[in-house]
Amino acid sequence: MEAPPVTSVEMLPMRLLCADDEEDIRAILDLALGLDPTLEVEIVPSGVAVLERVTSGTFDAILLDAMMPGLDGYETCRRLKADPATAHLPVVFLTAKTLREERQRAADAGATGCLTKPFNPMTIAAELRAALDRGSGILDRARGERPG
Repeated sequence: MEAPPVTSVEMLPMRLLCADDEEDIRAILDLALGLDPTLEVEIVPSGVAVLERVTSGTFDAILLDAMMPGLDGYETCRRLKADPATAHLPVVFLTAKTLREERQRAADAGATGCLTKPFNPMTIAAELRAALDRGSGILDRARGERPG
């Protein structure tokens, strides 16, 4: 018996690695992004944790708090972009700083986009997708197309 023809492409969820040093923001991000069934989210507390975790997982994008103690988001992004194994990953910043200079600093570090704090938990997933879509077009990968 033949299998029925495929009428639509089965989509992989987007695997997202997030970093924020504030526990309450991590909890809100976990809840807010967890509402989107097309996202698989892992949240870590620091830039150092991003660099450690990104090497042992397959992620499609990274959401970074700009201001974290120790290794801040800007330096974390620069290191990700300098590593051939992670340079392809789009990085979106989450920041309370909204000045043009700060957005330029993020872009200079290699960021795809910036989202501002405070953020609306009901719209952050859509805002993140829009920033990624504008910046890199990585969304909606078909099964088998994820780099790895």
